[in-house]
Amino acid sequence: MVIAAFFTWWYGRGWRERIAMLRERIGSTMDYFSIGLLARTFFSPFRQISAGKVQGPLGVQMRAFFDRLISRIIGAGVRSVVMVVGLVAIFLHIITGALLAIMWAFVPFVPVIGVVLWISGWMPWNN
Repeated sequence: MVIAAFFTWWYGRGWRERIAMLRERIGSTMDYFSIGLLARTFFSPFRQISAGKVQGPLGVQMRAFFDRLISRIIGAGVRSVVMVVGLVAIFLHIITGALLAIMWAFVPFVPVIGVVLWISGWMPWNN
């Protein structure tokens, strides 16, 4: 009875909980890297508090324009690097999560395989 309950949990609720944990980990990574926010503010000025409209002579306005332009280019570059690193991290979470979900199916049989190998006399260092 206990073994049947174990296998029922392992291949039912246990598997669903593992997938829910993977979803939570991916969501946490997306939140950590703020990929959605970075995409929405991709061309916003980078760390420039006074990026508003400047009044004054043409030279001052041109200088402010180019300051904002350079700040936006730097911001887009930094945001794109952070987004790529975040997407790579999410991709790695998906790959490792898929591998762990596949391995989850075989973990209950590892003790049985170990006992069979032990009885047959197989030793890993005597190949």
